[in-house]
Amino acid sequence: MSMQRIFATVLLAAAAHLACAAPVPAKTTAAAPAAEQTLLDINSASRDDLIKQPAIGLAIADKIIAGRPWGAKNELLTKKVLTKAAYDQVSKLIIAKQAPKNGAAKPAAGAAMKPAAATKGAMKSDPKSPAKP
Repeated sequence: MSMQRIFATVLLAAAAHLACAAPVPAKTTAAAPAAEQTLLDINSASRDDLIKQPAIGLAIADKIIAGRPWGAKNELLTKKVLTKAAYDQVSKLIIAKQAPKNGAAKPAAGAAMKPAAATKGAMKSDPKSPAKP
């Protein structure tokens, strides 16, 4: 066999192998999109959770906790708790959730709610329930 014929056969076999090979999956990035990340609530986060964020150390975490409740996360910048550079690093990772206006905590899903106290004579008694003395 001639050298050209051997080379052509090897080249043809390599091309056939590459054509039948499974495609290589594209590399994925390590960082998840911002919409999928859980935002850290600066109004309820612990000191340890705060210092895990970029640009927040012990002193700044203490200032954040002392300044609670925060109406919006940008107050960290306007009240000079964070510098502009530090705020730019952490702003996409935090949120300032607000407590309910009436001060009561929301009941957990599926939790039984107690009925409001009835005024005397407003509700009929249930004949199946035991009588109260």
